Amino acid sequence: MELSLFNILDILGTMAFAISGALAAMDRKLDLFGIFIIAFVTAIGGGTIRDALMGNTPVAWMENATYVYLIGAVTIFAIIFRNKINYLKTSLFLFDTIGLGVFTITGVETGVANNLDPIISIAIGAMTGTFGGVVRDILCNEIPVIFRREIYATACIVGGLAFVILHRLGVNIDIIYIVTSLTVIIIRLLVVKYKISLPSYHLLQNN
Repeated sequence: MELSLFNILDILGTMAFAISGALAAMDRKLDLFGIFIIAFVTAIGGGTIRDALMGNTPVAWMENATYVYLIGAVTIFAIIFRNKINYLKTSLFLFDTIGLGVFTITGVETGVANNLDPIISIAIGAMTGTFGGVVRDILCNEIPVIFRREIYATACIVGGLAFVILHRLGVNIDIIYIVTSLTVIIIRLLVVKYKISLPSYHLLQNN
């Protein structure tokens, strides 16, 4: 595998989401097999939907077994050092946020590289960033974060918009990667810290 910054970010996103999946599984007290399954689908979910939408098949983890070995190693690491990362909720949020920021980049970059409309590129970035977490939460019998009031996919959209604008301005691609990922991560950190959320709406129940 060529170690371009794009591939490095893809690996970092995979690792972060694998850890978040393993932590979520341990938090739900799943067995060893369940931990590995949740970690795996969380790690490869976003990249799989990205590659499938772009027609890049076989998808990355099928073409390159390095991803499979990496996810396995990271999951074992998370299990062994689970007491060191004992604050599961905080750690889960942190690794999920890192994966979200990094995978948003890879999704938007793929769309831009294929000369897709900016809105489509941003949408691919948002789906790439959020899909792994959605699958993780569903398998752990929780309402996915993206469907709650928390600002989650919105952070991906803002980060994707920053990517597209900077790309149009001709900014160096490495700087775009860093700015985009930090935008998503910082937004997530701020909205959780200050409890900022989107409004929710519901139907009034008739008596």
